[in-house]
Amino acid sequence: MTIVPTLLAKTSRASTSPAEARQRVIHAYREWQRAAPEICSLYLLDIPVSTVRSKIRQEFERHRYVKQLPVIDVLLLQSQKEYQETMNYWKQLTHIMKYFNAEENPSPKVSQGFMQNFLEVGYA
Repeated sequence: MTIVPTLLAKTSRASTSPAEARQRVIHAYREWQRAAPEICSLYLLDIPVSTVRSKIRQEFERHRYVKQLPVIDVLLLQSQKEYQETMNYWKQLTHIMKYFNAEENPSPKVSQGFMQNFLEVGYA
């Protein structure tokens, strides 16, 4: 597979209206969803495609209620950058798996404070 760095490159632009911003977000979302099977095969993930798609949806839902056009434009630019880096295989497996750490450990340990953590670790 030949990687062409400029293949997925897009010029940055500002949205002129909320309707245009919405269309751009929907387009980016669909692009990510269509790429989910390829991401799984490209990075040899042992995660089902449905899990990758649900994580993509969660990431978009996180910013669902953003209404300022400049903020939406920046988020779209970041999304495009992430998409280009992912699809061009510029990321490593750890970069992809950082999005799934929450699923692997649903109840992260809450820090009790420095001294408590120090005493729990102990000396080896």
